[in-house]
This record gives sequence, structure tokens and C-alpha cells, in this order.
Amino acid sequence: MTALDFVVPEGIHDPATPSGGNTYDRHVCRGLRNLGWVVREHAVPGGWSPRPGPRALDSLDGVMRRIPGDAVVLVDGMIASAAPEVLVAEARRVRLVALVHMPLGDRAQGDTPEAIRMREYAALSAAAAVVTTSEWSRSRLLSLYQFPGERVHVAEPGVCAAELAGGTGDGAAILCVASVIPDKGHDVLLEALRMVADLPWQCACVGRLDRDPAFVEGLRRSARDAGLDERVHFLGPLSGPELHRCYAGADLLVLASRAETYGMVITEALARGLPVVASDVGGVTEALGYGADRTRPGWLVPVDRPAALAAALRTWLTDAELRSRLRQVAGTRRESLPKWSDTVGKLAGILAGPSR
Repeated sequence: MTALDFVVPEGIHDPATPSGGNTYDRHVCRGLRNLGWVVREHAVPGGWSPRPGPRALDSLDGVMRRIPGDAVVLVDGMIASAAPEVLVAEARRVRLVALVHMPLGDRAQGDTPEAIRMREYAALSAAAAVVTTSEWSRSRLLSLYQFPGERVHVAEPGVCAAELAGGTGDGAAILCVASVIPDKGHDVLLEALRMVADLPWQCACVGRLDRDPAFVEGLRRSARDAGLDERVHFLGPLSGPELHRCYAGADLLVLASRAETYGMVITEALARGLPVVASDVGGVTEALGYGADRTRPGWLVPVDRPAALAAALRTWLTDAELRSRLRQVAGTRRESLPKWSDTVGKLAGILAGPSR
């Protein structure tokens, strides 16, 4: 029997705080247990990005000290990339693996971007192995820090099987699933929707509204000013049957992100046969993939270009033949999506390998 201590941020099971990272972590725990592993979760409270405070580090230190020597310890990257003070020393005692969803140093900003990168480099250098969730993330880490290639691995997210979305038939139901924060580009989406306001559509935005209240209020105000407040709906975070109903009633998923390491909502949409329009950024290309005939099941548009996104939406809304073709392509892409059992199998092999 194989054992794992998994150090995660507090709240990964809270439906009010959904994220791709939390979903990934939950599937890893469940999948490894199904393979016969003993998985002990250690939830650590505190804010981590870009730099944790003393209380967060003290909590992590207490957790790590309770883990027996030579244990295999997987640390979620939100914690791992930000806590070299604790993890560098502990890596001499346990077999440490870092699971990096988003490289902290990729878009480090503010007064100390080099300090942020130095801290991430120190923490990840101490790990016996680093696991990323896309080839893009792996390449970015290798570019930032020149790690030995054999120490950085990829275990891309899986997706659960789902029924095909029924949609509306006329392509007018647009869905965006993402926390409402600047990085997810809702302002770009709103401006693109304003440019196609002459066409019939409704847009449902599913995602947290509490991470940047000022940004959310600005979006609401912009929607009112543009006369779109009855067509753009901010529904807050949804999960389970409520989220499934949103996907089932949608015709198209739109993701206007400024940064994505993969884009799990893209594969969740494709699992339901929904075409996708998304920013060409990070690992989104990998998530979107190709249908059976090497055709994209949607569009990739330039980042921060509302006019380009509007052009894609206008084409989608006015060309019934194209909509039908893209649904067919999305249906074939659906068959090639990775499963969570694939993800867990790759991760289990990585976890079985590292020494201190």
C-alpha cells in the first residue's frame, strides 16, 4: 500500500470557492484512493500569493513537522511556490513533490517581481519533482528557472463524461465560466458583446463575484450604460446540478482570459459537445485541441482584443451552417478528451519515483 501526504490550501472542498486547481486536487485525492493509496489531506489556512504572512508560514511549518520523515509529500503549488522558508528545509527530510497549477513567476508584478521568482525558484528547486498541468506550464517553468527537464512533468487535467448539451438551436445562449476578476477578461467579453448588441443573444457568467468587488461593480455599471444589463447575467459560483444545467442550456462557451495554464472549463464544455471561443493564451491551445479531422472545435482569438472576439461571436451568431459544423467537431473532440483516471495514473507514477 502506498501513502501520500497532500498539502492543500484551506477550502478546496468549499462549493462557494470553485477553481480549476481545487477541482484538480479533489480528483487527485479521490483517484489515488481508488487506486489503493492512503491519502492524508492537510489543509493549510492563510493567504499565499504572492507572499504568505507569518501566520500562514507557521501553519505550514506545523503541518510539515507532523508528517513523518521520508514520507511522499505532494504540495499544491499555491503553497509550494510561495513558501521556501519552510519547504527548503523540509525537503531534506521528506520526499517533496510540487504540483504547480500556475507558475507564480510567470506574470510576477509589483515592486518585487525578481524576489517573487527567486522565492519560487528556491522552493521548487528543493522538490524532488515538479508536476505541471500543461505542456505550456512545463515549458514556462523550464524557461524561467532552467530546471533539469527530467524533474518537471506534466499531468494534464482530466474531464468527467457528460451528456451532450441541448442548447437553444439558434446559437444565442453564450456561457462564460470563470471567477469574475481582471485575469479572466470579462471586461473584454463585455466590450465584444456590446459590439454585437444588434444580434440576439444572452450571456450567463458563472463564477465568483467576491474576489474583486470593484471590478465586478465596474462591469455591472458598464453593462447598464451599454443597455446590456438584461442580457448579461452574473450568476455567481455554481456547482453540481446548477452548473450542469447552465452547460446543458448553452450553445457556446467563451473564455476571454488574459492568463490560463490550461483552461479546464474548455474541456468541460467540449465534454458536452459545446464549441468554444477563447483567448490564445497559455495552455488554452492544448485544452481546445482538435476534432477527428484536425479542425479546431471553435476559435482562438488574440488576447485583449475585443474586436477580434466580437468578430468571432458575430460569425457564430449569423452562420447556422458553421454552428452545425463546429458542433460536429466538438462532438469528435469529446471522444479524445483525457479522463481523470489518465491524470491520476500519470501522477501516481511520478509520486512513486522521487527520492529526497
